[in-house]
Amino acid sequence: MITVSVDCMGGDHGPRVTLAACRRFLETHPDARLLLVGLPEALSSFAHPRAEVIAASEIVAMDDPVEVAMRRKKDSSMRVAIEQIKHGAAQAVVSAGNTGALMAIARYVLKTIDGIDRPAIAGRMPNFKGGGTTMLDLGANVDCTPDHLLQFAVMGSALVSVLDEIESPSVGLLNIGEEAIKGNEIIKKTGDLLRTAAKSGDLNFFGNVEGNDIYQGTVDLIVCDGFVGNVALKASEGLAFKISDTLKNSFTRNIFTKIAAFFAYPVLSDFKDKVDHRRYNGAALLGLNGIVFKSHGSADEVAFETALNRAYDAAHHNLLERVRSRIAHAAPLLAMAQSTEVTV
Repeated sequence: MITVSVDCMGGDHGPRVTLAACRRFLETHPDARLLLVGLPEALSSFAHPRAEVIAASEIVAMDDPVEVAMRRKKDSSMRVAIEQIKHGAAQAVVSAGNTGALMAIARYVLKTIDGIDRPAIAGRMPNFKGGGTTMLDLGANVDCTPDHLLQFAVMGSALVSVLDEIESPSVGLLNIGEEAIKGNEIIKKTGDLLRTAAKSGDLNFFGNVEGNDIYQGTVDLIVCDGFVGNVALKASEGLAFKISDTLKNSFTRNIFTKIAAFFAYPVLSDFKDKVDHRRYNGAALLGLNGIVFKSHGSADEVAFETALNRAYDAAHHNLLERVRSRIAHAAPLLAMAQSTEVTV
């Protein structure tokens, strides 16, 4: 039985969405239990034999500073949900709450895995092959050194191998060109480390990739710093929303746009399904001593259920042990990378 702890109060919609998603999740996962964390009065209507309400008296707001969430709201639904992992009551946690607060609280409560300096956010971006390209970091670390990016690559490979069932996922380093001589000193040094990791059997390094490779599905995993990753994520989300709005409005204009929409609709609709952000919701906070998944704050019940599914799959397939194993195998290379660190 896999137990997932859920911060039911987080996100833009709170229990209205999270509880509906939890019910959908339980219907399709007979070997799963949920710990529903939040204000008891907000969760009292939910009843299921494989769900238990865990009381919390506070809520981390989406605009709360990290300091407020950490020091003043010690009984928040987010923190109590994360603590269920520390206490051994759950194998994974899902929250749609404040990203900065979630990362800070999770790192404080669970600590990082030995050999990892900084946790990273890893999520899937839709590609034209109909699947997803995993990418990290998506915003947790703006400035990264080569050894940080190497750590991200090792952790991300473990994630892809578990959730996408690819034993040796291909890894690309996001750059301004495919050639090894392209990029700044950080990227060049990272490329050297990733090539060394490929020779030692720690990674399946493809080489440098460019922005268009994210959506072409050139590689299974793309590594970059959090600044670049977050920009790419927001661009992807913006494209998905734009296509959705185009489809919604295409039949409400004049006769010429209606005729054009009639012929274009099948293609646009198929593309919309492929880039539907709800199918890719649920980013993993990698590098922690626990499985933590972040749902988009504006997620509806379909999207939040996707995040629950990913957290369940990660726990079911022992993601944490897979990450630790890969980090341990790469320990000599990681130590070497730290000793020759290049700073920004």
